[in-house]
Amino acid sequence: MTTPPPLPKFRQQLILAVLMVCSLLIWLDNTVLSTALETLADPVRGLGANPGQLQWATGSYTLAFATLMFTAGALGDRFGHRTVFSSGLVIFAGSSLLAAYAGDAGQLIAARAAMGVGSALITPAMLAILMWTFTGPARTAAISIFSTSAGVGMAAGPVLAGFLLDHFWWGSVFLINVPVAALALVGLLVLVPNFRSPTLRPLDFAGMSLSIGGLVALAYGLIQAGQVTAWTRPDVWAPIVVGLVLLAVFVLAELRVKQPSFDPRLLAHRTFGGGNVALGLLLFAVAAITFYNAFYLQGALGFSPMQAGLANIPTALGALVGAPLGARLVRRLSLRPVAVPALTVAALTMGGYGFLGLHTPLVCIEILLLVQGLAIGIVIGPVTAALISNLPLEQAGAGSAVTNTVRQTGSVIGIAVGGTIMSIAYRRAIEPALQGVPGAVQDQARVSAEQARHAATTISQPSLAQAADNAFIHAMHVGAGWITVIALLGAAVLLITLPAAGKQKNSVELGNDSHGGADNQPHYESADAGSR
Repeated sequence: MTTPPPLPKFRQQLILAVLMVCSLLIWLDNTVLSTALETLADPVRGLGANPGQLQWATGSYTLAFATLMFTAGALGDRFGHRTVFSSGLVIFAGSSLLAAYAGDAGQLIAARAAMGVGSALITPAMLAILMWTFTGPARTAAISIFSTSAGVGMAAGPVLAGFLLDHFWWGSVFLINVPVAALALVGLLVLVPNFRSPTLRPLDFAGMSLSIGGLVALAYGLIQAGQVTAWTRPDVWAPIVVGLVLLAVFVLAELRVKQPSFDPRLLAHRTFGGGNVALGLLLFAVAAITFYNAFYLQGALGFSPMQAGLANIPTALGALVGAPLGARLVRRLSLRPVAVPALTVAALTMGGYGFLGLHTPLVCIEILLLVQGLAIGIVIGPVTAALISNLPLEQAGAGSAVTNTVRQTGSVIGIAVGGTIMSIAYRRAIEPALQGVPGAVQDQARVSAEQARHAATTISQPSLAQAADNAFIHAMHVGAGWITVIALLGAAVLLITLPAAGKQKNSVELGNDSHGGADNQPHYESADAGSR
């Protein structure tokens, strides 16, 4: 192990290109599934998945990502970030192949969870390699360029998924990952040194097991609540109780560890803790409203996958504009007067779904999505930067792990709760229309609006399909109300916990060469020698 000289500039640029391809791959996968949900729910074109199974197909990925990411960073320190990165790409590509050819919803859920494992190994290593490769002003420029991959993925994902679903079978949205991952793997092995941190972090297997068990049990109970008629059933309340107990034990266990991977003590900092709670609530709301949006555009309005993908572009464009705009506004006004109104506006746009219907003009939907993306972009970037900069430098890594875990957990619970509210409200709304319908058709129609539309076609009863559309719109309105309350709660938390203007240091220089110096240089094995 030796202290490396700076890499040649051309090689640095090629490494950045490889990292951007990998980041784009992750962001594409995060967005394509939402476009495919309606197809997966279709009994003919997809898997006939019910809402609970679709919640798991979305949530299993996020859950695995959330609970493994902080452990993956420690693995990179120990075995080399290129080694962990390569393993993540292999797992991601292999599980994408399994997802593409899944024979039922259960296989798809398992494959999506494995894809989450791959992403969890990729993401911390990707960021670590970026920080080790570039120093000084070059790091600032590299981070700025690298961050554009998120916006490109957000914008291109739904359109790419729409094109594939319009021309191929649903598995193509996962199969496309395989050649991209293979290309990235070759570039990684040829160009990137096997960077390692000089300081090894302990592997927190106990914390990982408790967090996975707690979140899986909690999510299972919340999703199951939407699939049954009585919440007094043990298979609803028991998993929720077990999940909460395991998560409490996880927090207590992390408090006893000298160097925890997830440090709950950081949440005791007023700004850091409050900001993370607010971001968790925002991501809860975003995940839930995105889940609704997929079924609204393709199911209720009858958009093709390509049309739905194009309709979602304003959200991505708004986020792309909102992130740099938010940074500039924060430099002028400070964080609280920018983030609190922006999060409030984001919450109100989610409440706007309560006014959407079967005959809402497309231009109104597009304006709503554009404003929503803009407001969310203004909040997330500046608040995240402020949270990390609020901590001492030696706690920045631990703070990043906490922030990412809280955000992903918010998404998991948002999908579980949002989908459950939708299922319950839909079943209650569709019930009056099922009078006189054959019993088997009644059971199918109660599952989801997609199943009801298919049943209506089978028995040639268009009125049932119309009733399913109306029931879904009612369910979306009910869910949007609850989601708005959650997002507004996040705005209130920011208002209370963020310091007022004048009490906050706003200038946070990304790329400040804080990791430089002879005493804190990265260690790596030669890229040509391979990992050992």
